[in-house]
Amino acid sequence: MRVAIIGVGTTEFGELWEKSFRSLFLSAGLSALEDAGIGGKEIEAIYIGNMSAGKFIDQEHIAALIADHAGLAEFGIPAVRVENADASGGSAFRQAYMAVASGMHSIAIAAGIEKVSDAKDPMEILSTAIDQEWERFVGANLPAIYAIIARLHMHKFGTKEEDLAMIAVKNHRNAVHNPKAQFRKEISVEDVMNSPYVAEPLKVLDCAPLSDGASAVILANEEIARKICDTPVYVEACTQASDYFSIQNRRDILTFQAVIKASRDAYRIAKIEPRDIDVAEVHDSFTIAELIAYEDLGFAKKGEGAKLIREGETEIGGRIPVNTSGGLKACGHAVGATGIRQIVDLVIQLRGEAKKRQVDAEKALALNIGGSGATAVVTILSR
Repeated sequence: MRVAIIGVGTTEFGELWEKSFRSLFLSAGLSALEDAGIGGKEIEAIYIGNMSAGKFIDQEHIAALIADHAGLAEFGIPAVRVENADASGGSAFRQAYMAVASGMHSIAIAAGIEKVSDAKDPMEILSTAIDQEWERFVGANLPAIYAIIARLHMHKFGTKEEDLAMIAVKNHRNAVHNPKAQFRKEISVEDVMNSPYVAEPLKVLDCAPLSDGASAVILANEEIARKICDTPVYVEACTQASDYFSIQNRRDILTFQAVIKASRDAYRIAKIEPRDIDVAEVHDSFTIAELIAYEDLGFAKKGEGAKLIREGETEIGGRIPVNTSGGLKACGHAVGATGIRQIVDLVIQLRGEAKKRQVDAEKALALNIGGSGATAVVTILSR
């Protein structure tokens, strides 16, 4: 059964000290319902992406909490939390998509949320997404793992620190016109190059912030979508794949096999090629992650990802605009919400509602990655 997105909503991303966990998900969910023009009693299931509310805010059992405070408990609808580290949002979206596509439910919400600013050390919590015995125990954290990947890419293919800086500059430029973005300020290559190292060669401005935020989308079967939605966006494919958890076990740490598997499956299901994608939101928790995504998604040959950013191919107005929202780097990375937020931004693009960020797009792709690449979710949308 064909599935459409009929409503989207998102909060701002950032250090939202004045916002509570509950107020964030209520805001995103109500915005999505209003966008769809439906009431809560029409929702048949909720899937919530969240990495670690238990560590960030000492709250578990959040799916039931959200259903309760969203006013949906009286309807008794099932609410499920989905955890897959940074890919929790994308994974929750896939669960909602499969529920509607199978005919089990007619209308479902996929949402994501994270509230990190109250935690003592958010990066320590995020680094639980890598192997605690084989990586974390010997001193690595998530930035260190991506720094190893970046250094090897530079050694093998001649990629420069300036190439990574250009990705950060592009994404900040895009975020200027995104009212939901955390960093609506342009930066220069010099700004990036002069920022302190976090894990050489990655600097502060190569790294996405850890943010508070929530996003939601409402999915419905095609019959319902055609009746109630003037501009449905269709889900052509939503695929997920896994790779070895520790980078030491991977055949090539410069190739995220989960991304290759998920994207090739998605292209096959949607009956398209990489060249058919008009706009993409990809996981840029670190600038090197975006560059490798260019290659693994088939937008560039392996080792030639830097060419795309040097030649302006991934800019708005380029051949394949990437992260017109500002990406995780500038829009912000509310871990469990990121995969849903990517979908929200692509729906806005496909509807033609992105204003100064607008590109001419009929097909869009979202890539949501968990940890250092052990999980990948790829979604292809069309208008």
